[in-house]
Amino acid sequence: MTQLPIEDYAMIGDSRSAALVSKDGSIDWLCWPRYDSRSVFARLLDVKRGGHFAIHPPDRYSVRRRYIDDTNVLETTFETDTGAVRLVDLMPALTEEEKRSRLLPLRQLLRRVEGIGGEVRMVATYAPRPDYARVEPRLDKRHGNIVWCAYGPEVWHLRSDLPIDIDRSTARADFTVRKGARHYFALSYETQSPAVLGNINDIADADIERSIRFWNEWSSHLTYEGPYRDEVLRSALVLKLLAYAPSGGIVAAPTTSLPEKIGGVRNWDYRYCWLRDASFTVSALYDCGFETEGGAFVDWLLYATRLTQPKLQILYDVFGESRLPERTLDHLEGYAGSKPVRTGNAASDQFQLDVYAQVLGALEESVDRGEELPRDTRRLVSRLADLVCRRWPEPDNGMWEKRSPRRHHVHGKVMAWAALDCACRIAEKRHIINDVERWRKAMAAIEADVVANGFNRKLNSFVAAYGSEELDASLLDLARVGFLEPADPRLAGTIDAVRRHLGRDELIYRYSGDTDDGLPPGEGAFLACSFWLAEALAIVKRFDEAHDVFEKAIRRANDVGLLSEEVDVDSGRLIGNFPQGLTHVALMNAALRLLT
Repeated sequence: MTQLPIEDYAMIGDSRSAALVSKDGSIDWLCWPRYDSRSVFARLLDVKRGGHFAIHPPDRYSVRRRYIDDTNVLETTFETDTGAVRLVDLMPALTEEEKRSRLLPLRQLLRRVEGIGGEVRMVATYAPRPDYARVEPRLDKRHGNIVWCAYGPEVWHLRSDLPIDIDRSTARADFTVRKGARHYFALSYETQSPAVLGNINDIADADIERSIRFWNEWSSHLTYEGPYRDEVLRSALVLKLLAYAPSGGIVAAPTTSLPEKIGGVRNWDYRYCWLRDASFTVSALYDCGFETEGGAFVDWLLYATRLTQPKLQILYDVFGESRLPERTLDHLEGYAGSKPVRTGNAASDQFQLDVYAQVLGALEESVDRGEELPRDTRRLVSRLADLVCRRWPEPDNGMWEKRSPRRHHVHGKVMAWAALDCACRIAEKRHIINDVERWRKAMAAIEADVVANGFNRKLNSFVAAYGSEELDASLLDLARVGFLEPADPRLAGTIDAVRRHLGRDELIYRYSGDTDDGLPPGEGAFLACSFWLAEALAIVKRFDEAHDVFEKAIRRANDVGLLSEEVDVDSGRLIGNFPQGLTHVALMNAALRLLT
């Protein structure tokens, strides 16, 4: 078994957890019951011991796959010399009413194998390895074709209409599928409480059809009517799978430790919710018609920050937990030998000025949609603005979470200005009584400071940090937040300098390779930056260039429309955690901007 490319994976989920399924029909990553829970299958991070659940022909085959219509139900078709088989993978999606009325396992993964031509030999291999593959459990056979596995209070049941053989910690089913025949596998998860398991033959097809209807109905709310409908909807469907339904928090990605450079150490846990992405995400969801999800994310923001406000961390877990200690899993080999594998994220302790603008921007988006601000939230707006007034002169860690000493990042200063700008507008719209004039004076002071210390005349561009000549892709935000007018030549100069110094065609690095960020050098181009570039070009009315950048960037998606965090510029391979929510959010916002 060799490590498959990241782009060979697709995602399925139920807005509580998510699994990555390879082109070979192997589930190589799944954490239950939440995105940030310990893994059940982790072959993505260790091909030998990580664990997997694979269904595919044992003989040579070709493969094609798609998501069924406008859904998150994955369909993989295998063709061999003797016939063709269709594999359907999903986590059943139910409405809240259906969840209350049906007796179901806490979590469930459903797989259907259907013969569509000739006959095909198939093999299913089930090798759970709980707790990040620290455990090689013993599997037991229960009544019928049920394979039982337990670890502590957690219990997994694998059901099928086919006979399954067990060899200690691995189960296997060898079978032949003829045209028109259907076979089923359902893996369920429970903790402590007994599971109610229905007859798989009686419920599987109905659950699949019910899930397809659920996703089709959800997708019908899309209001975007531009030329990039398919890409925008797929991005929205990705965000829906990354949104934790009970709280509304949206995780950055369902994975941990997929490397930013193959063999490198830039391997981070992205199964948490970043405030940095807040206003980008809320505006994308609202503007595309998904107001329920946009509003839920705002509610999560207010809930998650309740214990730390007005101080904000840059990330929290899906229920607002702020303590996310970073640890390494030294027993795992890492993706393609990229070590260490990490859980938790030490960046939660950093100071980033930009998060205040993101939270206040998200609140303003909510206000603009007619949402009321309760008294506590109005008070929070004032407290956040007052904190920004006090702390904007301080150096920060920057939006890229560099593990090097703090600096006076231009992006952080501009976003402090944007935070106060949002606070002033919210105050006007909702009649918040406070010292708004003090906020405006601070905005003027920030603007003067940034212009005096952050603009380099030789480069004709703003720079990454005061006193440097480094460029940073975060400077593309200057166009989006209104710090400069679209016709300001300094804005065009900054866009061109970022492209010239950090770009390779439509691809953009976050910052130059010789920037000291406290880590060994080496990473890919950051895909969200390509869409930020397209949006910035559209803002300054360079629409031909904007469309060119956007269309090249969307072609970086894999065969089912998913994008990762980064791309290796030389090989074109997707790298970094996958699929990446911020990349898909940036795609949605850029597509919307290109309509103007």
